[in-house]
Amino acid sequence: MEEKNIKIVVSYDGTAYEGWQYQPGRSTIQGTIEEKLSLILCAPVKVIASGRTDAGVHALKQTAHFRTASSLSPDAILKGLNSLLKDDIRVKSARYVHLDFHARYSAISKLYEFYILNRPEPDIFRRAFQWHIRAALDISAMASCLKLIEGRHDFTSFRSSGSANVNPVRNVLRAELTDRKDGLLAVAIEADGFLRHMVRNIVGTVVEAGLGKLTPLDFANILEGRDRKLAGPNAPARGLFLVEVRYAPGWELPSGDNPDSRDISL
Repeated sequence: MEEKNIKIVVSYDGTAYEGWQYQPGRSTIQGTIEEKLSLILCAPVKVIASGRTDAGVHALKQTAHFRTASSLSPDAILKGLNSLLKDDIRVKSARYVHLDFHARYSAISKLYEFYILNRPEPDIFRRAFQWHIRAALDISAMASCLKLIEGRHDFTSFRSSGSANVNPVRNVLRAELTDRKDGLLAVAIEADGFLRHMVRNIVGTVVEAGLGKLTPLDFANILEGRDRKLAGPNAPARGLFLVEVRYAPGWELPSGDNPDSRDISL
């Protein structure tokens, strides 16, 4: 039977998982989804995501794809997966896509948000999804720092040592701080790609500015310094969400179409 390419959009609470990437003997998002998919499709399946979220990081709309020769429809696969998965992973959609579609390499941009609760008392019911900071933060200083990373920059100062061999230049489309009610702050960063720990390192450094430990000028010098040792601490994983992965229109096919039956216009 002819092979098909299926794109899925997945939400997950990363608290109980060692990140997205499969690791033998460990609980991961990829490993869990592949295990359930293999049961449904009666064959081994490799699921490729737009990127590998770290242990404890969450996703509202992670995008992934896999190939299968199964005659099961995307809708049947979605329903089957959700019937087998625990409540901390949900498949939101499943669609046929062109065979050339790749969840990682076809992406135009990704949007991450990091949540900070800035008030004396923690939110005991949402503590797994926020970084609680008791000391009052200077929101204006933090917002000024975030504006400095917009555009194309070398983000060596904000990458982990594990990404030393990766090109550190990224184009940040927007970086902003929103003051939500009851002390909740949301840092949103959208870029054409991210280095490992890049968002959490940026947030950790921006919080240093919020605490008065550095100025926006200091932050600019850190960015230009291209040295991880200059930047602030790595913010905790629990506050980070992959919100959305964006693609050019035209990749998806009507549910009944053969994935190779028409061209994609980009």
